[in-house]
Amino acid sequence: MTVCCGIASFGVLGAYCFEDNEGAAVTVTYYVAMLRNFCEPELGRRGIDPSSVRFQQDGATAHTARASMNVLREMFPQHVISRAGDVPLPARSPDLSVCDYFLWGYLKSRVSICKPRTIKDLKQSIKEIIAAIPKQMTRRVMENLGVKLKQCFRNCGRHLSDVIFKT
Repeated sequence: MTVCCGIASFGVLGAYCFEDNEGAAVTVTYYVAMLRNFCEPELGRRGIDPSSVRFQQDGATAHTARASMNVLREMFPQHVISRAGDVPLPARSPDLSVCDYFLWGYLKSRVSICKPRTIKDLKQSIKEIIAAIPKQMTRRVMENLGVKLKQCFRNCGRHLSDVIFKT
């Protein structure tokens, strides 16, 4: 099962499960459809102008394919943070990705408490946990991202001081 989420100061966008009309898992080649059929309408429903959003993603092949990048550049003009995006993102920067340093760990810790036994239960748990994340929490997480970005600039792109590496 593949789940896509977005996180911003206004809350979490998703969970979007990549699946067909029968609920069977599909590959992430459906990424453009997710952007058009889920992300864009969801931003509109929340009254968010996509051109005011900075869209950050990882370097997964489906995310950086020409068709995906064309849609992203149209939706988020000059605000695509990605490999091959308007704002280049270092290849391995999980300390600068909110989904990596916060959302996935938070979600995993909460889902493990529920102990879902089926894929259907897992999807439901994920959706309920995401829906329950308070906006104050996402605001704090995004403020923390700002602190991390400033530290990254001060360090000229080197490791952040709160990240511990074994030698």
